[in-house]
Amino acid sequence: MKRLKKNEHMKQHYFLSLFLSLFTAISAQPQKHPIPDSLKSKSYSYLDDRIYELRKDSAHAAEYLAAYLNKAKNEQNWKEIIYAYQNILHQSPESLRIVYADSMVYAAGKSGDDALLGSAYLSKGIAYYGQKKYEEAYNNYITANHYISKTDDSYLTFKVKHQIAQIKYYLGFYEEAISLFRECLTYFKNENARAYLNTIHSLGVCYNRIGNYGECTEMNTLGIAEGKRLKDSDMEAYFIHSEGINEYFKSNFRKAVSNIESSLPAIRENKDFGNESVGNFYIGKSLWALKEKDKALPYLIKVDRTFIEKNYLRPDQREVYELLIDYYKGKSDLKSQLYYIDQLLKADRMLIETHKYLAGKIHKEYDTRELILEKEKIKDQLVREKYYDIIGIAIIAALFLLSIFLTARHYKNRKFYQKKFEELMKKTPPEQLQSFSQIKGAKTKMLDIPQETVESVLKELEKFISDKKFLEKDLRLSAVASSLGTNSKYFSKILSTYKNKRFIEYFNDLKIDYIIQKLKENKMMRLYSNAALAEEAGFSSTQPFVFAFKARTGMPVHFFIEQINKAQE
Repeated sequence: MKRLKKNEHMKQHYFLSLFLSLFTAISAQPQKHPIPDSLKSKSYSYLDDRIYELRKDSAHAAEYLAAYLNKAKNEQNWKEIIYAYQNILHQSPESLRIVYADSMVYAAGKSGDDALLGSAYLSKGIAYYGQKKYEEAYNNYITANHYISKTDDSYLTFKVKHQIAQIKYYLGFYEEAISLFRECLTYFKNENARAYLNTIHSLGVCYNRIGNYGECTEMNTLGIAEGKRLKDSDMEAYFIHSEGINEYFKSNFRKAVSNIESSLPAIRENKDFGNESVGNFYIGKSLWALKEKDKALPYLIKVDRTFIEKNYLRPDQREVYELLIDYYKGKSDLKSQLYYIDQLLKADRMLIETHKYLAGKIHKEYDTRELILEKEKIKDQLVREKYYDIIGIAIIAALFLLSIFLTARHYKNRKFYQKKFEELMKKTPPEQLQSFSQIKGAKTKMLDIPQETVESVLKELEKFISDKKFLEKDLRLSAVASSLGTNSKYFSKILSTYKNKRFIEYFNDLKIDYIIQKLKENKMMRLYSNAALAEEAGFSSTQPFVFAFKARTGMPVHFFIEQINKAQE
């Protein structure tokens, strides 16, 4: 079995070497590197899907990563080049990630796009953060924030905010970190599942550090449940790890050891030496609290080894050296005591320098910039509010002037309507109802129509009106002319000559004059709606009646009825 594992290790080492050689060649001369013909015509989407499927198998993913980058470079598509390097970064060893992050920054610089530049510097910062190089990570976050703040990209804005919150957590500004993480949680919940789960984990860790162990447990429980709902199990080990540390602070030391130990294999597989070191520290402390110092010792020594190899030590882990010094003091091992005293001094120097640098910079460069941005937003809001106030005042003024205009027009119209009403009341009976015998005469000679024909048509028309046939709906010129014993041409000429009106106008006026007489005589009809009056007058619908009434009388129906009522009162 050991030999098999050794062979597997050698095989992985071979594939890793092949992988590194492959990307050295791609970066140097992508156009000369042979890409399988079957992949040259594939879309970015296809290649990306295969890269994702093989994300835990760098050797097999290499071919697709190379094809993606080669395609993007041949097309000089800077956005896809950046994305290609980002994929390579995620698949590459820790030592090469900054190299590919630099390639992303270079490509983003060529594009001149603020969002791409911000994203590239953010990826570089995250790469440094993964190596626990917090100063370099912070500097790249600030540069990323500079570019992203010029865009409207909400996702990148919150991604930077999340990483700044991580730095604040590391520095011990837990309340400030919680505030930022809370903002991120609300945004990422519906935008990015992995970022959402990461934020839940970060909140749980922060709650633990401020002594809110109940809230920490709630976050860890929520994270596991949400991971299952989202079908993303990658974070489950981290929630178990977090809860293990939380159990230590609740003095449940056996449970703490069990939880943390069960989480460490997945964390080691992710090459997350930071959380592995923290896990070892709290397993060691739990065993120490259980008076099992000899069992605790290997875990505490692992924390020191990570500090030596990776220069990583979290502020709360400083205690590891005090425990080790105490342990070897009890063993009267002066050499080991001296060694760990020296390590404690190195750790203090590193922590002081890092904290002094970051604590000053984060408040000066990030928090102050955020305040300035907030100030600018408030100023813009005030300008907008002032603008809206001006618009509002202008609208109010316009409405006021409009109301004055409408009021003036209303009174002017009523004065005009009153005059028309008085003129109308003097016409008794309306001229359309007068006998044609009163208006016959010389006009007959003006028509190119036999006199007997004219007289016959006028006589029949008089009878037509007397029989109230004009109240029929949908009167047509041809039908009325036929009923009068003539044709449309003659009848139109006779109407034009004797009444100076066309057919529609003449019969509409007859209908309106009829309604006017009825309204004068019948109080009940004054209660009718316009639709009912239109029906009474023989109009096919309400609107033609309303138009015809105003055209005939110069006033609306309601005004005429109002004045009739007043006159009779």
